[in-house]
Amino acid sequence: MINAMHQTPRYRNLRNDGLTDAQILKNFKTKTEMRVFSYKGERDTIMSPWDSIRYYKFFLRASFLAVDPHTGYVKAWVGGPDFRYFKYNGVMQHRQVGSTIKPFLYTLALQEGMKPCDKILNAPVTIEQPEINAFWSPKNSEETRYDGKEVTMMFALATSLDWTAARLMKQYKPRPMIDLVRKMGVKSEIPVVPSICLGTMELTLPELIGAYTTFANKGVYTQPIIVSRIEDKNGNVLTTVKPQQNEAISENTAYTMVRMLQQVVLSGTGNRLRSKYNLTNEIGGKTGTTDNHSDGWFVGVTPDLVAGAWVGGEEPTIHFDHMKSGEGAAMALPIFGLFMQKVYADPRINLYKGPFPVPENYDVPFDCSMREVEETDTKGSREDSF
Repeated sequence: MINAMHQTPRYRNLRNDGLTDAQILKNFKTKTEMRVFSYKGERDTIMSPWDSIRYYKFFLRASFLAVDPHTGYVKAWVGGPDFRYFKYNGVMQHRQVGSTIKPFLYTLALQEGMKPCDKILNAPVTIEQPEINAFWSPKNSEETRYDGKEVTMMFALATSLDWTAARLMKQYKPRPMIDLVRKMGVKSEIPVVPSICLGTMELTLPELIGAYTTFANKGVYTQPIIVSRIEDKNGNVLTTVKPQQNEAISENTAYTMVRMLQQVVLSGTGNRLRSKYNLTNEIGGKTGTTDNHSDGWFVGVTPDLVAGAWVGGEEPTIHFDHMKSGEGAAMALPIFGLFMQKVYADPRINLYKGPFPVPENYDVPFDCSMREVEETDTKGSREDSF
């Protein structure tokens, strides 16, 4: 509360007028007439500035970004609920990204020769960190009937299992994963520690969305840009801005990851896009939830649009006390779902709803369910083994 008070114009003005900290705090705790934000419109009320700070902390903040993955042009940018009352651009803030980072680890595994139907043991794993003389042993966010069993890589990503991600990190190490996301436009600091496989690093929404454009753009990273050209008052073009682009992964790897992200929506943590928002075309996506349910994320991928949302409190210390309300599927996914409903319903936009283009001579197997049945005929049902 004190830190928030220090960031207000009222505090700065009182400090410039020469008031002491005690006098400023007394001023902040004196009731006065004011107009405040509410979801039903502005309200006139009587409240102390101190209580108004607390009042605004009860509102979840949200930011949203949508980008054309082929040109990098930003199609939608929402920095917060209402700039008159929340003067902070959430699109550019750094927050922990949670499981939205996992597709990049799985991309690394694909590049190293793994296939979507390859098995990974979903069991506790410990990773030694000799540089700091420590060991890291993550826990799954919740118990599942798949604990202690082998699951396919595609299933592990769709259901966002933490043990399987940690097992892949133990195999492929943090540095190669960091090198990969650097090719995909991520510039923020990333510690060289195994826990990054669960999204402990803090990124901005443009970094995250930009990296996901690589999957929709045949392996080519495209930097999100706001300005495409600058003209003078007579309409003469002074300069044209072209986004940074570079080939980060192969086209085949990009398409394989798109198919795996589609499974997240079809049967995994993003299935509300189908069941609740009735988005039946080819859409991939990934949810993300951070420690203590402080940050909820969702990034969605279509052939011609990549978009994502972040939702959370003003500070990471503001959080939900349970997964049901505080996960990315509950907080951030609905924003993407409602946005895409409106985009597809608008004839002026006419966004392509067809399938992702398949690379020539592509032959990566995806029918993991048949493989599971064949391998486990004598061990039990398909559901139990999967």
